[in-house]
Amino acid sequence: MSFADLKKQSSLGSLTSKLVKEVEKMNNTSSGGDDRLWKPEMDKTGNGYAVIRFLPAPEGEELPWAKMYSHAFQGPGGWYIENSLTTLGQKDPVSEYNRELWNSGLDSDKDTVRKQKRKLSYYANIYVVQDKANPQNEGKVFLYKFGKKIFDKIMEAMQPEFEDETPINPFDFWGGANFKLKLKKVQGYWNYDSSEFDRVAPLLDDDDALEALWKKEYSLSAITAADQFKDYDQLQNRLKMVLGQKSTRRFDEELEDESEGRGSFTPDFKSKAPEPAADFNAPDITPTKSADSDEDDALSYFQKLAEEWLTE
Repeated sequence: MSFADLKKQSSLGSLTSKLVKEVEKMNNTSSGGDDRLWKPEMDKTGNGYAVIRFLPAPEGEELPWAKMYSHAFQGPGGWYIENSLTTLGQKDPVSEYNRELWNSGLDSDKDTVRKQKRKLSYYANIYVVQDKANPQNEGKVFLYKFGKKIFDKIMEAMQPEFEDETPINPFDFWGGANFKLKLKKVQGYWNYDSSEFDRVAPLLDDDDALEALWKKEYSLSAITAADQFKDYDQLQNRLKMVLGQKSTRRFDEELEDESEGRGSFTPDFKSKAPEPAADFNAPDITPTKSADSDEDDALSYFQKLAEEWLTE
């Protein structure tokens, strides 16, 4: 843009409007996380409903899902919210620490292990068929993070328990089925038990349109790429700080500043397959007007993460 164009935009007020839109976009992203991730919303009655379709593996990749282990717990020195190296088949300091506690035989140590055990999450590409809470999402491709309950329903569809049930591949464009996601609050937690697959039917009748959707999918292998994990020493130092122990190494700003929501709990996956993964930021905390409330907002953020971590 030339200097003359800059002056013209100033006189028209368009630059201010553009800046306001960018700030709104940033705020929406910070409150809802990465805009590539889709998440169902509850209505005023505490229930939620949406229809999605699980999509095939992205071009150049074998599996239609990615599996991630992570830890999220609070200690005397703050929160530990990190991806676990066990995802990569490597040793992880929290898993080793939990093993020591469990082997102590003390009930109190076993209770601690239960609170800071690994959580298993899955990521898959989905097509949003119906989302009344956010209709602008319909007809678009997103990444969807889900837990063991929904993955079990996928496995039940592929390997039905009874002989009169026909197995299906939920990730198939033509022989798959839409997934009716039904959410309700049970004892204060989200519950997905009523969710179910619809009848088998092609996602779309146009193969060209299906191919276009396929090419819009996000890389799943990028989610569990090595650069999405801190190394063993970093994680060990982080663990020591959270446990209130003395660290053997100096923490950098990224490790120290929890209020920014940093860490590797939310993986970076900005690139689409088959492009290589780029650098991404974990979701930030929604900015507040008062600096005094930053700490409270950060605490609420981590408490929300912990609650989701327990209920997925």
